Amino acid sequence: MSGVRIFEDITSPKNGKGVLAKSVGVIDATADSVFEVFLNTDRRKRYEWDMLMGDLELVESYDGHYDVVYGTYDPKYLTRWHSKRDFIFSRQWFHGQDGTYTILQFPAIHKKKPPRLGYRRTKINPSTWEIRNLNTPMGSNVPRCLVTHTLEIHSTTWQRWKNSQCTKFEKSIPYALLCQVAGLKEYIGANPALHQQDVTVVHSKISSVSLSGAEYENVEVQDEFYDAIAAESSTSDEESDEDDNVENKDGKVKLKNISWAMTALPLQRTTAPNLCKELDSLVSPIEIDASDFQGSLCKGKDNNDTNCWTSPSGEGFMIRGKNYLKDNSKEVGGDPLLKLVAVDWLKVDKPVDKVALHGRSMVQSEAGKKLPFILVFNLQVPAKPNYSLVLYYASERPINKDSLLAKFIDGNDMFRDSRFKLIPSIVEGYWMVKRAVGTKACLLGKAVTCKYFRQDNFLEIDVDIGSSSVARSVVGLVLGYVTSLVVDLAILIEAKEEVELPEYILGTVRLNRIRLESAISFEV
Repeated sequence: MSGVRIFEDITSPKNGKGVLAKSVGVIDATADSVFEVFLNTDRRKRYEWDMLMGDLELVESYDGHYDVVYGTYDPKYLTRWHSKRDFIFSRQWFHGQDGTYTILQFPAIHKKKPPRLGYRRTKINPSTWEIRNLNTPMGSNVPRCLVTHTLEIHSTTWQRWKNSQCTKFEKSIPYALLCQVAGLKEYIGANPALHQQDVTVVHSKISSVSLSGAEYENVEVQDEFYDAIAAESSTSDEESDEDDNVENKDGKVKLKNISWAMTALPLQRTTAPNLCKELDSLVSPIEIDASDFQGSLCKGKDNNDTNCWTSPSGEGFMIRGKNYLKDNSKEVGGDPLLKLVAVDWLKVDKPVDKVALHGRSMVQSEAGKKLPFILVFNLQVPAKPNYSLVLYYASERPINKDSLLAKFIDGNDMFRDSRFKLIPSIVEGYWMVKRAVGTKACLLGKAVTCKYFRQDNFLEIDVDIGSSSVARSVVGLVLGYVTSLVVDLAILIEAKEEVELPEYILGTVRLNRIRLESAISFEV
C-alpha cells in the first residue's frame, strides 16, 4: 500500500487487547536524515507528509531524548463528524550503537495542556518507530534505511479491511498512523537534498561504532523483502549486523534474520565451552553445591515462580561462530561456562561499588573463599530509591592463564570495555518494553560507565546504568512493567580474532517478575 508493506504480528496472542500491526518501508536517505524529518514539528514541513499529526506543538522537552507534544487535526479526513479533535503524546527516543533510532510514542497528559473548550480529546495509539541504516548497493551513492512503525490496533474493522481493504478502517486514526511511513517515503523522495547530507557511504557490512577488526565483504542487496517480525525472534543479534541478504564469495546468497528462510534451515548450536581452552583442565573440578550460597533473591523452582531467578541455557542467544570473521555466521549459544550460584536484589541510597568486599556478600563466605574464581556482576539501577542487582558466577576450575577469559580478568580497563558484552531478551512482557530493550548485544563499556575491581579469587564489574541518560530512560520504562516481565540476560567476552572463536557464553540469568519492594536494604 502506497509503496510500503503492512504486516500483522500473529506470533503470540494479545489477550483480547487488539492486534499489533507494522508498516514497513525502505527510504532512500540515511537514518539520521529520516529521524530529523520525523522529529521536526515545523507545521509547514510536517503537513507535507503527515495527514494526522501535521499541526504539532512542542510542550516540553527533557534530557534531549524525551518530549511531550500537543496536536490538533481536522477530523473530516477520517470521520464524518466534524468536531475539532486534539491529542497529547510523549516521544522517547534512543540511538543504538549500530546507528539505529528507536522511538516510543505513548498517549500522555500534561498540566500545560488541559482539555480545551471546543475540542474533543483523542487518544493516540501506543506505537514504536525503528529507523535503521541499510547497506548501499554497489554502484550507488544513495544511502538507504529501513523504517518500521508498529502500533496497537483495537479497531473492529481491522480484519475486514485486511481482507478487502475497503471498510471504515480507512477513516480511522490507526490507518492514518500506518500511512505515516508512506508519507515519509514520498516526502523524502520528492526532496533530493535529504538524500545526501554530508554522509560518507560505506559499501560494507559495518556499524557506526563497531570495534571488530574483521574486514567485511562488499555486499549488494538482492531483494527488498524484509521480514516484519524478525526482531521478535527469541535469538539475538549484535551491534554490527544488518538484516540484509549477503552474497558470499562462492556466489551463494546467505539469508539472515528472515523467518520464512530460517524455518527451513537447521540452526547450528555451539558445543559446550572448551574447558581446556578457558579453564585449567589439569585441575580436578570442585563440586559447587548451590545450597552453600544464599542471595537475597531466591532461586525459582520452575517458570511459574515469581520474584525469583533461574539460570537458563544459552539457546536463546545467537553468538559468533567459528567462521564469523569469514562469513559473519552466528550459532545458537551453548551452556554457560560459569555457574550462577546466587543473586542479590538490593535497595541502596546511592550506587554502591565493590559489593564483593562487604561482609554480607557471598564472596566473603567460607564457601565463597574456596571457589577457584567468582565473577561478580553488579548492575546499578537508577531509581528512587536506587537498586543493585548483583549476580555471582562461579567457576569449578581455575582459569587457564593463556585464555581469553584470563586476559579479560587481568587486563586493563580499556581492553575490558572493548570486549564485555551483554545480550538482553524480554521473554514475556509488554511489546513496547520489548522494542525498547531489543535483543542486540551491547558493549557495556561503550554504552555506560563500568568499573572493574580485581582481588583474591574474584573480579567485580560495577555497571553504572545511570551514567547514560538513554540507558536510564530504558531502565525507567522497564521498572514500570517489571512485575509482569520475564527477562533473560547473557554476558560474554567478544571474540575478535580467529583463535578466540567461536564465542561462548560466560553466564546467563532469567529474572522472573521481580517485585521492587522485595529488595533488601544494603548499607555500606
